[in-house]
Amino acid sequence: MNAEVAEVQAFLDGGVGRLVLNRPRALNSLTHGMVTALRATLDDWAADDRIRAVVLTGAGERGLCAGGDIRAMHDDAKAGGAGTRAFFRDEYRLNALIARYPKPYVAVMDGITMGGGVGVSAHGAVRIVTERSTVAMPETRIGIAPDVGGSRLLAHSPGELGTHLGLSAASMGPGDALLCGFADHFVPSRRIPDLLEALGRSTATAPGTTTAVASAVAAVVAAYAEPAPPAALAAQRPWIDACYAADTVEEIVDRLLNSGVPEAKEAAEAVLANSPTAVKTTLAALRRARTLPSLEAVLDQEYRISCAALEGHDMVEGVRAQVIDKDRNPRWKPGTLAEVTEADVARFLAPREGDELGLA
Repeated sequence: MNAEVAEVQAFLDGGVGRLVLNRPRALNSLTHGMVTALRATLDDWAADDRIRAVVLTGAGERGLCAGGDIRAMHDDAKAGGAGTRAFFRDEYRLNALIARYPKPYVAVMDGITMGGGVGVSAHGAVRIVTERSTVAMPETRIGIAPDVGGSRLLAHSPGELGTHLGLSAASMGPGDALLCGFADHFVPSRRIPDLLEALGRSTATAPGTTTAVASAVAAVVAAYAEPAPPAALAAQRPWIDACYAADTVEEIVDRLLNSGVPEAKEAAEAVLANSPTAVKTTLAALRRARTLPSLEAVLDQEYRISCAALEGHDMVEGVRAQVIDKDRNPRWKPGTLAEVTEADVARFLAPREGDELGLA
C-alpha cells in the first residue's frame, strides 16, 4: 500500500464501509492523493453489495479534517497553481458525489472540521457533531472565498448567519453547526465508538433496500443522540440579521461598528482583518448562491472563484501569514475595502475558459 492510500484507511465493518482520514499530525488535512483515494473507494463501494452504508471519521482526537493541505497549495500557487487547480477540480467533484451518494453516508464531525473537512462531511446524508466539534469556513482569513460547497451551506443558513460566518471566518460550536444547517445530530464523543459498532451491526442485518438501511441508520443515530449544547448564535440573530443584510461590505462594517453591540464590533474587526478582496468576493458569491438551483451550480461558481484566486496575491500571502511564517500580519493587496472595485469582484465570478467543472 503506498503512502497516499495509507492516508485514507478503508475497510468493511459489519455492513458499513469505514473511511478514516489518517493524517492526525496534520489534523487530517486533505492531500490530492486523499481526495483521489476517497473518490475511488466511494465509486467501488457504490456497486458493492456488502457495503450498506458509509461512515467517515478522522484519525486521532483533534478533528475530522482541518481542510485542504494549504501549505502544498501555497507552494504550488507560487509555481503557477496547476496542481491546485487539479486538486480543486477533483475535490469539488468528490463533494458533489458525497451529496448524491446512493447509500447512506454518515460523517462524524468530531473535533476540528473546517474548509475541505466540511466538504467531505456536511454534504452527507447524516452529519454528527460532538461537544468537541469546531466547524468553520475560515477561507477569507487566508485570502480566498468559502468553497467545497460551503458557500451553499452558508447561503441557506437562517437569516444572515451564513454571511456573518463567511465574512468574519468565525467558528461554530456544535449547537451553532446544527442551527446553521451544517449538522443534523449531537452525539457525545464518549458514545461515538458504541455508535459506530451499532451502525455496523444494524446495517449488516437490515433488509436489502436503501430505504431500509437508511431507516436502520436513522434508528441507531437517534438512540445515541442527545440534546445539543445551546447555539450561541441564536441570541445574536437580531444584530447579525440587521447588520449583514446591507448591500455592501462597507455598509455591513459600518452597521456593525455603530450597532452598540460589543460582539458586533468584534465581528467588524474580524471582517476588516481578512482579505478585502476575499471578503467582497464572498459577499457576492453568497448572494448569488442563494439563487443558484443546486449544489453543482454552486460548486461550478466556487471553482471559478478559486481558480481566479490562484492568480492573485492574497491567497499566497494569507497562507504565509497564518501558516508558514505565522506572524498573523498579512499584507493584503489591495489593502482596504475601498480599493476593491466591482470590476475586481466580477473577475472572480466571471466564466473562464478551461475553468469550468461542468457539474451543473
